[in-house]
Amino acid sequence: MSVAKEPEYQHGQPPRTGVLLVNLGTPEAPTPAALRRYLAQFLSDTRVVEIPRLVWMPILHGIILRVRPAKSAAKYASIWTKEGSPLRVWTQKQTTLLQGFLGESGHQLIVRHAMRYGQPSIGSQLSALKAEGAQRILIVPLYPQYSAATTASVMDDVFAWGRQTRALPELRHINHFHDDPGYLDALADSVKAHWGTHGRGGKLVMSFHGMPERTLLLGDPYHCECLKTGRLLAERLGLGKDDYIVTFQSRFGKAKWLQPYTEPTLRELARQGQQRVDVICPGFVSDCIETLEEIAMEGKQAFLDEGGKEFNYIPCLNDQMSWIRALSKLVERHLQGWPTLASEQVSATDLAQQRERAKASGSRH
Repeated sequence: MSVAKEPEYQHGQPPRTGVLLVNLGTPEAPTPAALRRYLAQFLSDTRVVEIPRLVWMPILHGIILRVRPAKSAAKYASIWTKEGSPLRVWTQKQTTLLQGFLGESGHQLIVRHAMRYGQPSIGSQLSALKAEGAQRILIVPLYPQYSAATTASVMDDVFAWGRQTRALPELRHINHFHDDPGYLDALADSVKAHWGTHGRGGKLVMSFHGMPERTLLLGDPYHCECLKTGRLLAERLGLGKDDYIVTFQSRFGKAKWLQPYTEPTLRELARQGQQRVDVICPGFVSDCIETLEEIAMEGKQAFLDEGGKEFNYIPCLNDQMSWIRALSKLVERHLQGWPTLASEQVSATDLAQQRERAKASGSRH
């Protein structure tokens, strides 16, 4: 990692507080070349692929990066919008809306977003916040359930930036919000709104991103947090244990992953005579390739191929107001003790100005 040039330090600069939302990432374009760059970064992360590098890197560069980019590019092309990648679009909107919600509550904050893989990078956005005077920064990984492959990886990148930074700001981060009441209420709102328009299906499938089963055995809390989210959401919706099922998608490779797997479950439900399913992905707060292509397209086709009649995908939280409100409350709780209100910011500014005047006065005597 190259050493980034630090912003010039300005004496007397009023201290500010920043918030950095971080999502997984996206390629710059739905092309094989862009996917090759993106996948090379993503699949080189030792938190994501826990195989010894001497074994994995030849496989990655010799096989996967030669074959997978073209296939992945076609999948991204099927969900790409005029505005660009859906994940980027929704994350940008969430950042803007969060800034507004917090501002309405009197907080004077700098809110930015970054991607763990791709652009804008975590390091560049932390440097930008620091250049704008942020001396306190809250990192908000947009992963409701904690996993070493997601939240911990974000913090790895934050720490890597920190190793290259002389004057570190104060840093905090949110580990998870899988059981946050506001987040769960927002999920319930989205399901109820869908049912209000389309009617209620026979089974609600809650599909979370998969992880190798080995991660559970090593102590990763992800599986337990997914199940808890599912249970608490079902309670809010008044569902019995036979009315919903928690599944895991996006299996990669031949190793055993967390089960039950989403696509085989959808096929089995159809074979059992289930005519309609509604599917939601509570582990994603923004629609992306895993929800729009893997679930809404591939999952739907799998269900219909086995005799199912109606498949309904319930969109992610995206820019839903109850979600942005919940996110703002989550951020407020984790900012406690830091000066963020307008009155506190003015006091900090006045103090800095007083110090500068005192220095100037002292130099004249």
